[in-house]
Amino acid sequence: MQATWKPHEKHGELTAKGDLPDTVFAFPSQRKEPMTDAKHVRNAVARFDQVTDVSDDDRALAFANIKKAAEHYDVKLTETSWRDLGAHPQAHRKEAAAKAVKTKRERGTIKKTGAKAAAPRRG
Repeated sequence: MQATWKPHEKHGELTAKGDLPDTVFAFPSQRKEPMTDAKHVRNAVARFDQVTDVSDDDRALAFANIKKAAEHYDVKLTETSWRDLGAHPQAHRKEAAAKAVKTKRERGTIKKTGAKAAAPRRG
């Protein structure tokens, strides 16, 4: 698969995701996982299996883009295929996270959320 990723040289200032060209995203059609520096490349690798509603072809393109960006930013990849990063998103991620928080509260390893933290912000 031919990579579509190209470096985006707008360093030193925060940019909105909407300002970035499609060519900086691992998943350009979906505009998911921007890769504008080494930190973002590592983030795209870590979150690869969390991207939902993409085809195998989209994943192959994303991996080609990640490899190209990793090479550009001197990020070492141990994976040789997109399948090494995970092919299927975690279907019940939110439920599992809620269960983990409940278990930790029961064990006393985290405190219950205070009223101030749980209250919605007023703006």
